[in-house]
Amino acid sequence: MSEDNQILVPDSFVALFIAPGAYKPRETRQHISARYELCEDMAQMLTEHAQRKRFELGVSEDVVLQRIHRGLRVQASGVDEHEAGWVTRRLAELLDWPMPALPDEA
Repeated sequence: MSEDNQILVPDSFVALFIAPGAYKPRETRQHISARYELCEDMAQMLTEHAQRKRFELGVSEDVVLQRIHRGLRVQASGVDEHEAGWVTRRLAELLDWPMPALPDEA
């Protein structure tokens, strides 16, 4: 990945890589950009799935988001627990759904 990459990584995502009390990310810009692209793509891909599940199951938006979040927290999802929370929040934003409290944020 070149230094002239035009993708702007939001501060909310960069914050996942900053330890409490620190001011610099613990990972490289290239690593953070790659992880952001993966997480943003995942959130985009999940929009249709989330809408379909809400319709099929007849459940509320918060239930759909909580279930998706639970699924993202398994190791096989390819994202860590902090990224799972970010993907879920981004998905809610993309769908214009209210964001429920997530278990790791309680």
